[in-house]
Amino acid sequence: MSFIKIYIHCVWSTKNRIPLLNTIELRQKVWQHIKSNATQKGIYIDFINGYSDHCHCLISLGVDQNIQKVMQLIKGESSYWINKNSLTKEKFEWQDEYFAVSVSESIIDRVRNYIKNQEEHHKKKSFQEEYDEFITKYGFKLTR
Repeated sequence: MSFIKIYIHCVWSTKNRIPLLNTIELRQKVWQHIKSNATQKGIYIDFINGYSDHCHCLISLGVDQNIQKVMQLIKGESSYWINKNSLTKEKFEWQDEYFAVSVSESIIDRVRNYIKNQEEHHKKKSFQEEYDEFITKYGFKLTR
């Protein structure tokens, strides 16, 4: 039996960054559904949270999983579920693109804490401001 431990911090936004996940209750419902559905599909979500226009997810990849397939399953099923249950006034869609970065086990707790504190974090700084700072700091652009 193989043993691997690969943590990935994934972030993706709603289509056109429209803040459709506009209440804490709705966000918690969506995050819980994503985690539950992922578990059924053999995807281990260590931590999930987000804000009105995006989601952060800390995933531990399984031996036969890749980022593209995991993201496709999570985003596709969750947008279908949100629409099927009429949880938003408008049709819900996630942006096609996503951000994914590997996370060293030595900073897992810091990443969990960052994801956990999204509500407070985004009272001070929007997703767009955070994105722009990231671009400036690291000197490259994420595809949209």
